[in-house]
Amino acid sequence: MPVNHKRDYYAVLGVPREALPEEIKKAYRRLAHQFHPDKNPGDKKAEDRFKEIGEAYEVLSTPEKRETYDRFGHAGAPQRGFEGFSGFEGFGSVFDDLFEGFFGGGRGRAAAYRGADLRYNLEIPFGEAVEGGQREITIPRLEACPTCKGTGAKPGTQRSTCRACRGSGQVRYSQGFLTISQPCGRCGGEGWVLESPCGTCRGQGQVRLERTIAVKIPAGVETGTRLKLSGEGEAGTRGGPAGDLYVVLTVQDHPLFARQGDDLFCEVPVSFVQAALGAELEIPTLSGRARIKIPPGAQSGTEFRLRGKGVPNVRGYGRGDLVVRILVEVPMRLTPRQRELLEEYARLENGDGHPQASRFWEKVKGLFG
Repeated sequence: MPVNHKRDYYAVLGVPREALPEEIKKAYRRLAHQFHPDKNPGDKKAEDRFKEIGEAYEVLSTPEKRETYDRFGHAGAPQRGFEGFSGFEGFGSVFDDLFEGFFGGGRGRAAAYRGADLRYNLEIPFGEAVEGGQREITIPRLEACPTCKGTGAKPGTQRSTCRACRGSGQVRYSQGFLTISQPCGRCGGEGWVLESPCGTCRGQGQVRLERTIAVKIPAGVETGTRLKLSGEGEAGTRGGPAGDLYVVLTVQDHPLFARQGDDLFCEVPVSFVQAALGAELEIPTLSGRARIKIPPGAQSGTEFRLRGKGVPNVRGYGRGDLVVRILVEVPMRLTPRQRELLEEYARLENGDGHPQASRFWEKVKGLFG
């Protein structure tokens, strides 16, 4: 009794015995593409491997044959090889899957294509980003030709069936032991040709036009925010949907406020006297003016938070705060009387009023003795 030296079909495809049909098909396509004779011309080992892969897939992709193989092994599997052209008879499904993997299932006419997405950069003022608004923008884009309504044919004429592929969009030719399908070169896979192209679009079915589009700007947007306008991109081809328009925002700086998330920050200078004695200040906000009280002895950098005076959250989750940071300003010029009073103050102070300075010099003394 002759010994069967064939490898296990599951090992040939590199899948486990419990593999699902989709896993088997995926493994077959990958390996068939790798070892296809067209990719390995003159390589006898690759050709033999390609035949082995096809034989394994022909068995494992058919439920009845796979069940028989699982029970009896190669003794129960059909003994038919990939020898010569006649060896491909009965393996139609195998090559259907292979063609689908190579050419994307391209047996029908050319598919519809979605239109390209477009990007528009829009700069807006700080206040408009905070409160929201509406802008009109003008963009150039490809649209269906208004003369031929996107058909590409001259009005009053029709497209003709391609004689080369008889309307299928595909032509077949033999290469070695394979019969290969590919898009028709005459019609580009469309299945039809234009005998009388449209004079406006020259048969393309599309023209570039400028359109003015209204853009709603939500409150709370910031630099880098992308607004998506569905279907406002370029027109699709062969009946495909239009692309989308993305409006990318850049927000101008504000002369007084800096933004971090939904919070606003503002630095307010105060005098030495105001910081020492305390004061009530009127400060700016986005909605007008507000007042804050500075306690006596306030230090430079002290922050005061005004709740709800910041930027509205773009998703509607409330509003941020306004953080006011005071900066104590030392006078650069003094009158004689001011200098006299400050010198008197210097003679009277005993250091108790400067806790930060006292702690600093204590640390210096501890370090250097």
